[in-house]
Amino acid sequence: MTYEEKIEKLREIIAGTDNIVFFGGAGVSTESGIPDFRSEDGLYRQKYKYPPEFMLSHTCYATMPEEFFRYYKDKLLVTGIKPNKAHYKLAQWEKEGKLKAVITQNIDGLHQMAGSQEVLELHGSTLRNYCERCHKFYDADYVRMSPGVPTCECGGRVKPDVVLYEEGLDMRTMNKAVRYISMADVLIIGGTSLVVYPAAGLVDYYRGKKLILINKSATSRDSMADLVISGSIGEVLDAV
Repeated sequence: MTYEEKIEKLREIIAGTDNIVFFGGAGVSTESGIPDFRSEDGLYRQKYKYPPEFMLSHTCYATMPEEFFRYYKDKLLVTGIKPNKAHYKLAQWEKEGKLKAVITQNIDGLHQMAGSQEVLELHGSTLRNYCERCHKFYDADYVRMSPGVPTCECGGRVKPDVVLYEEGLDMRTMNKAVRYISMADVLIIGGTSLVVYPAAGLVDYYRGKKLILINKSATSRDSMADLVISGSIGEVLDAV
């Protein structure tokens, strides 16, 4: 099947349903200029004093907060980013009543910025930050502009609402994602290599027969899919 034939097939599938769930990864955000952790020029390929897995770990946050926040502000608090065609198409489908939920591994808030309402953030968000002592809320700008380790007016440390290495996912969010996926007519997986668990294991809860994989490179689940499209997630969705 040619690329054009696959796009036409995707159009037919989308036109015939009002129960789509989208599950996305880093590839959805790279088209907005946010570096992918595992891409050729992503965070994992760059050289720092410590590897990214440690810099973004709970251990680093707890024992070396200055190092943690220096890396966090430099690499994860990306400024001036905007949603791309994929974000806007998903928001449009939700508004039209076709898409039930976006489940994302990304922490940048771009889906909400594009207008999506039902967004399940498996790994949290850089836009939410809380004082560990009094639980007061702070936005990303407060963390970005704070010298060194951001602290609350009460003296407590302000922690990003992001799931760090060594931390577990929020089970309420996971359970909600499982419900959406298990009840979906169409499951579209885009911009993810499906190697990060437990998030990648959510695919196993899909019971339908319209599993669509859109990614620039092959994934371990391609053989399971009913339609595999290799390409830019933004360009593919925009063409539908």
